[in-house]
Amino acid sequence: MIFSGRRARRTLFACMLAYASPTIPAPGPPVETVEISARPISQFHVGHDETRFGPLEFVGGLEMTSPARDFGALSAFRFLEPGGDFIGVADTGFWFFGTITHDAGKRPSGVKNFRMQRMVDASGRPIDRKWKVDAEGLAVKDGVATVGFERDQRVAQFKIDPDNMKAPLRQLDYLVPLKELRQNRGFETVTHADRYGQHEGGLVVVSERSLDKAGNVYAAVIEGAHKGVFTVKRDGDFDITDGAFLPDGDLLLLERSFSIARGVKMRLRRIYGESVEKGAVADGPVLMEADMGYQIDNMEGLDVWTRNDGALMVSLISDDNHSILQRNLYLEFILHQD
Repeated sequence: MIFSGRRARRTLFACMLAYASPTIPAPGPPVETVEISARPISQFHVGHDETRFGPLEFVGGLEMTSPARDFGALSAFRFLEPGGDFIGVADTGFWFFGTITHDAGKRPSGVKNFRMQRMVDASGRPIDRKWKVDAEGLAVKDGVATVGFERDQRVAQFKIDPDNMKAPLRQLDYLVPLKELRQNRGFETVTHADRYGQHEGGLVVVSERSLDKAGNVYAAVIEGAHKGVFTVKRDGDFDITDGAFLPDGDLLLLERSFSIARGVKMRLRRIYGESVEKGAVADGPVLMEADMGYQIDNMEGLDVWTRNDGALMVSLISDDNHSILQRNLYLEFILHQD
């Protein structure tokens, strides 16, 4: 169609204006301040006072509740400051930030400055479709958060800004063939190895329960000098929900089992570092196992950190699935190396 005269000039002006005026991204969703009530947990084994469970020594814990509708579904977290400030992801598509406080006896005493913000798309608009933002795994390094997502399977990186989390900077090649990833059993573990250790800072992902023909769990080193796919030996009916490298290069995995008859169980397993390599089947011993007779729930998140007195610490969180039958827990242990 050909235009002429005044109409043509108006059309030309409108086209020039549209070309000269870039689209302004939509403002991001607000950061929601969330009030947290934290009830201290002094016994890990319900009704018993012992604190040692194999090489793990229970320090203390918290049962966290809040009147905020969005609080819960906490699926992974990492400390930004050892034992203090943290960042996390909820599998409902939220970022969360806060600070764990401790009393004079170094026991966890509360949670302060807790905030949540919905994840956004490339235009800065909130994503409210759970299958697009089912965030399950999280690693942190040099101001960048790397997140593993299920359902819409991907591993993406974000710049960390607690006041304004934006769209991802990039997506990473996770090496495992997409056809091998089960829809709701994708990458629950995303973790960086020590940059000075045997894995030279490599970025490792481990799926929850995406199994090869031998029944082992798909995993991969997706960044670093030792890139390649490996598997983790599946032991019993436990699924992998998170993991973090220990200072000696071993990989500590958090595992969970559930059945209607037995309820929920959790387990910590130490995977030998030398078995975390391309083409290998990684395996290692169970350090601790706990059932409903202990202060556990749907344990999904883990981090490893060093306390100011040199103690090697393991912190765990649970995902309540926004159910009145489940709890949001924070648990803290010393991992003894003797």
